Amino acid sequence: MRITTGKYRNRKLHMPSGIRPTQDKVRKAVFDILGDISGLTFLELFAGSGAVGFEALSRGVAELTLVEFSRDSVIAIRRNIDLLNATQCTLYHLEAEKAVKLLSLDKKTFDIVFIDPPYNQGMGKKILQTLEGYDILAPCGLIIVQHSRLEELPKDNSKWDLIKEAKYGDTWLSIFRKKE
Repeated sequence: MRITTGKYRNRKLHMPSGIRPTQDKVRKAVFDILGDISGLTFLELFAGSGAVGFEALSRGVAELTLVEFSRDSVIAIRRNIDLLNATQCTLYHLEAEKAVKLLSLDKKTFDIVFIDPPYNQGMGKKILQTLEGYDILAPCGLIIVQHSRLEELPKDNSKWDLIKEAKYGDTWLSIFRKKE
């Protein structure tokens, strides 16, 4: 797995075993949709190797927060942080729901929240419900959920609107924008 563009272009990342990494074409699509992200804050939940977050960092985000529960993934992420000397990166070794609650208590907000939970386990819907209860999304912020085509996500809620869905084989991206 390599970073595709930006400051860390072509840097190879450490990958933990047993994860489903985000495909290059899906990562490219995410950042094509986002456009210029320079200076923004980025949260990756269910980070795996942190590849999407490190791609965001390479493209100029001011602050990257990664959340991962798996011990093997956390080890790989720490190695990647060291490899890139990513001083503007914070790693939480917690379950995603607990991390969202902690970030809320710490009054943290994020311009972009990227969520890539295990497929077909209902985690996408569950973490969206958690995010609805804890206001960590900045005004006009975006939530991007990578999920299986078989997993239905809620389209409406009181805090954000579904603005786009993109399909890449079995992988779907659902993009939500915070209501003003």
